[in-house]
Amino acid sequence: MKLTRIATAALFALASTSVLAQQAAPLKNDVFTRVDAMYPWLDTIYKDLHAHPEIAFQETRTAGKLAAEMRKLGFTVTEKVGKTGIVAVLKNGAGPTVLVRTDMDGLPMEEKTGLPYASRARAMSEGRDTFVTHSCGHDIHMSSWLGAARTLVELKSQWKGTLVFIGQPAEEIVSGARAMLDDGLFKRFPKPDYAFALHSWPLAYGTVGFNDGPVSSNSDSLEIVFKGRGGHGSAPDKTVDPIAIAARFVVDVQTVVSREKDPKEFGVVTVGAIQGGTVGNIIPDSVQVRGTIRSYSPQVRARLLDGVRRVAEGAAAMAGAPKPDMVIGGGGQAIVNSTELVNKTEVVFKEAFGADKAVRMPAMTASEDFSLYANEGVPSMFFFTGVYDPKDVAAAEREGGKPIAFNHSPFYAPVPEPSIKTSAKAMTLAVLNVLGK
Repeated sequence: MKLTRIATAALFALASTSVLAQQAAPLKNDVFTRVDAMYPWLDTIYKDLHAHPEIAFQETRTAGKLAAEMRKLGFTVTEKVGKTGIVAVLKNGAGPTVLVRTDMDGLPMEEKTGLPYASRARAMSEGRDTFVTHSCGHDIHMSSWLGAARTLVELKSQWKGTLVFIGQPAEEIVSGARAMLDDGLFKRFPKPDYAFALHSWPLAYGTVGFNDGPVSSNSDSLEIVFKGRGGHGSAPDKTVDPIAIAARFVVDVQTVVSREKDPKEFGVVTVGAIQGGTVGNIIPDSVQVRGTIRSYSPQVRARLLDGVRRVAEGAAAMAGAPKPDMVIGGGGQAIVNSTELVNKTEVVFKEAFGADKAVRMPAMTASEDFSLYANEGVPSMFFFTGVYDPKDVAAAEREGGKPIAFNHSPFYAPVPEPSIKTSAKAMTLAVLNVLGK
């Protein structure tokens, strides 16, 4: 019987997948056993990190704690890379160099979870005193990062290569990756052949989500100052009202999304802050508008940025006002996962966690500066791990169900076990799968 070329290729791919899965099985057992055994250590670290968050470029305690733990594991650690970042290197013979990133910063907001280890930390942010909390799961990331590092050290006889584990500051303001690269991350330390990072997500715990291609959005800021002529609220004809101009802009800018962007493509323009005026009977002479612009493709990004500028200038022109002062753009770029690396890792994830829990998922609409490492020519994979009880997730998905708290919510409360275990196991297996044998 003769096989067609397509059938032959399909059989070869199936056989290759089977071989990879068989190779992963023994290491899976070792990895799972070791991560489960070290969990009390990880739980202690997690709760300490959760209770003591620090905001962007202030992560001195956090970085010090991670650096100390990595030195105990035998890594050579360099601190203060990109202000507060750390780089931990472990060489174990000739083989690929693999970067594993964790982010370290918390958010300037109050935690309202009521957890016994909830954060009551405070910090100065943009000149004001604020609460700080890990409401985006970076404490989960750091704990699993340490778990993966320790497991890889314990399995040194099973692999060859170089590990570069980095603790990155300031992910929340999309600035830490650039700071580390500008401080010589890929010049002072081995440049990786592969890079991995993970992110907690409001999925059922035990779930690992991933995809190839774009998995996060481009992120751009908008900051516009509309200028007018102030005066008494009872005599608006004697003024040029910047509040009216700003209001018109907020409404009209949505037509850029609904009428200028391809409806099949993702794009969002959100105004999150309007500041101007002091009392109800005074028309101010200026109003500041701030917001965010999100997209996946470069073409949509360019269309949105141009549209926002045109609508802002048009709103001012309609009122006979001066051109507004604008700072638009300059944000993070979308993470584009390597198709080859994702396909290779998917085989191991499905074998380790099951096809029902290792799943392809749509790109997130949030942004991440892990993209900068990939943009340096490093094949990269950014994936997601679930943190909520499957029953709560299922209930939230039912019509009228109680929603679960999303990342950046003051009520965001990951379930530490087994969320941290799953994250540490997944990262360890992903790294082992590309290291030399």
